[in-house]
Amino acid sequence: MHRDDFRHCLTLPVRWGDMDALGHVNNVEYFRYLESGRVAYLHTLLPAELPPHQLMVLADIRCQFLQQITYPAMLEVVTRIERISRRSLHCQAAIYPQGQSQPAATSVGIMVWFDFQAQRSVTLPEALRTAIIDYERIPPHIA
Repeated sequence: MHRDDFRHCLTLPVRWGDMDALGHVNNVEYFRYLESGRVAYLHTLLPAELPPHQLMVLADIRCQFLQQITYPAMLEVVTRIERISRRSLHCQAAIYPQGQSQPAATSVGIMVWFDFQAQRSVTLPEALRTAIIDYERIPPHIA
């Protein structure tokens, strides 16, 4: 995973309250930073008209902690969709301390398009699929 592989970037400050008693950012906060990146990414690409009662939900996430983050700092949370399935998106993300070339954490996750009335995953809206393919320049054989 390289910083240049990502088109979407969200800049976030490390807050004093993000730290734990040991003086570094608590590992739970990394997941919050990643969540903020995913939400910002989706808000960038979600079409205006969506099926009612349907949204993206996180089905799986893994995070590899590579270095400590301390206050004060600015972070760049980069997010991309690496693969699209019929009902899900495979997401990669990384957290970079601003100005650094090595990430503090990397993440992979799966987001599922979910119908809250039916309480099950459903097919991704075509408008969302097309928006992601165009934005990420995903080759047709992967999408």
